[in-house]
Amino acid sequence: MTAGEPRAAFSEAYGRTPTAVASAPGRVNLVGGHTDYNEGLVLPMAVDLRTAVALAPRDDGRIRLRSTEFADEVVVDGLPDDPIDDRDDSWANYPLGVLVELDAAGLAPVGDGLDLLVTGDVPQGAGLSSSAALEVATAAAAYGLDPGVETGTDLPKGRLAEAAWRAETGFVGLDCGIMDQYASALCRADEALFLDCRSRETERVPFPDDDYRVVVVDTRVEHELAASAYNDRVAECREAAERLNDLLGGVDTLRDVDRDDFLAHADHLSAPLRRRVRHVVTENERVRAAAAALSAGDFDAVGDRMYESHASLRDDYEVSCRELDAVVDVAWTTDGVVGARMTGGGFGGSVVALVAADAVDEFSARVDRALSEEADVHPRTFVCASAEGVRLE
Repeated sequence: MTAGEPRAAFSEAYGRTPTAVASAPGRVNLVGGHTDYNEGLVLPMAVDLRTAVALAPRDDGRIRLRSTEFADEVVVDGLPDDPIDDRDDSWANYPLGVLVELDAAGLAPVGDGLDLLVTGDVPQGAGLSSSAALEVATAAAAYGLDPGVETGTDLPKGRLAEAAWRAETGFVGLDCGIMDQYASALCRADEALFLDCRSRETERVPFPDDDYRVVVVDTRVEHELAASAYNDRVAECREAAERLNDLLGGVDTLRDVDRDDFLAHADHLSAPLRRRVRHVVTENERVRAAAAALSAGDFDAVGDRMYESHASLRDDYEVSCRELDAVVDVAWTTDGVVGARMTGGGFGGSVVALVAADAVDEFSARVDRALSEEADVHPRTFVCASAEGVRLE
């Protein structure tokens, strides 16, 4: 996507020039599965696929939204109180929710209405968090409507990420953690982002991708359990935290439980809750270890933590499936692949792998053969480089 494409698409759609344009990247999460909504630790990286949002103000209170991915225009009269209850137009709830949050926070008054156009190349449903890229790009573009904000200005990226997260959890109603929005907003090229999802503290971790590539394999599979199981895991973690708080005190979320606490009180938990807690506790440890290894340039150690993460997500968190496991098995047996793990909610979706540059083609071919033969699945593969976070164009 070139810088001029969103402007040209906006002009074609609305017959005028946009006032502000912003773009935000998709992301991968190297380690840190299902820890974000437990206020834990994650290690994401922005990728070189972006979503752009172009805006121009109106003076009649009407909000018109278009996307190059969808044929129909969505029109609302004023900022809505509730999401659009229409499956075909549900994509519009993500930018609408952001506009509602920004207006309420005084970051971008948009009550007089606007025209909005979405374009870009972050694929939907591929585990690269296209929704967060859309939210964060919308937030930055709306902020850029202020005449005093110019291209290249320092954006309040943390505040925009928080508004985008509130839009997804509050307006859209998805019970997610902060990771995706923070990654899309704050990541930088040649770095991963060590993020504490409780304190919002970040640490930039060097990720020179001269020798290794991040490969995302979208299995194109989503089992019926995906949505309900995600909600079940969130509820189980809350139940486990409540139980451990009764035993230990001071446990607001599973972030407050360390290995010694867990081992000392594991027998007081039911078997399913014991497995959930063990995953969260050990996954936070793996994130710390992976960040330290990446800082030291030890990609083999990073890969080991990825494989361990997948095993924990499969066995203790129980959110994997045979297609995801098949991709990780191929990674394990392919020379040049140092690590792989499922990413996202689970029960389908994608695997992220850390692959030597000269092994990418072989890995991709082997994955395609394995899934075609074993599961009659034809995956999409994305070879990603690290990228800058949100910016005004």
